[in-house]
This record gives sequence, C-alpha cells and structure tokens, in this order.
Amino acid sequence: MNYWLFKTEPDTFSIDDLINRPEQTEPWEGVRNYQARNFLRDEVAEGDHVFIYHSSCKLVGIAGIATVVRAGYADESQFDPDSAYYDPKADRDDPRWFRVDVKFKEKFARVLPLKTIKQMPDITNIGLVKKGHRLSIMPVDQQEWKTLSDAARQT
Repeated sequence: MNYWLFKTEPDTFSIDDLINRPEQTEPWEGVRNYQARNFLRDEVAEGDHVFIYHSSCKLVGIAGIATVVRAGYADESQFDPDSAYYDPKADRDDPRWFRVDVKFKEKFARVLPLKTIKQMPDITNIGLVKKGHRLSIMPVDQQEWKTLSDAARQT
C-alpha cells in the first residue's frame, strides 16, 4: 500500500462533497500536470490511502482521508468539449489524462494547517514542505503519513 496527498480547492470539491456523494465515492478527475498524471496512471493503486488536502482557501491543510477504490483509468473529461478539462489533443486509443476513484474514509475534526505541518520537525520529505513543489498529487512516505495522521487526529 502507498500513501498520497491529493490537493483540491474546497470551493470546487471538498472533503464534505466527498462525504455527500453516493456511496461516498468520486472519480478524481481534471488533473492536468504530466507528473501528477503519471502517478495516477502508473503508481496510485486500489487500496492506497490519500490525504484530502484543501488548497487555495482560508484554511489550507489536510482535511481528511480517502481510499483509492479504482486504480488509474482514462479521465473521460478530456474527451468532452463541454468540460473545463477538455483536451482537443486527447485520443481515446491513447488517453493523455487519467483519474482514479476515491472513497471517503475519515474527516478530521479540524484541518491540519500547512503552517503547522511546516513546523513539524519529522516532516521533511513531503513536497508540501519543499520549495517549488506544487503538484496536485504527491507521494507521502509511511512514517510521514503516520506522523501527519496522528497530528491531524489530535488537532
């Protein structure tokens, strides 16, 4: 099992939106960065755990946890001209963009703020604390997952 952090803007899609979806499951679509796409296509697997991270909002940070319930498959929004994620260069026989399905697992009582995460001495590997790392999907090592999960549950 691997661990991940998926960023989302809560005005567009939040942990609460995931909770309110049928079966609390949603395709994680619209990722349009090649490195993040490669993670979705090649590495994110069924059963992996995901931090849902709220960004571009008043309280930026980790809001909860989801589980991957379907590994990478073609993001249909790339083929839909009415979608904000439409890609006219996309080809059904060789898709450019991928998504996974995630299922709600846990919402923290409070968001674990980025400011707090950056002050944690044991958190040094995750892209959130490294300059220039702005990926919407990033791996989290097992020890940092445990440290962040424990801290989020205590806030």
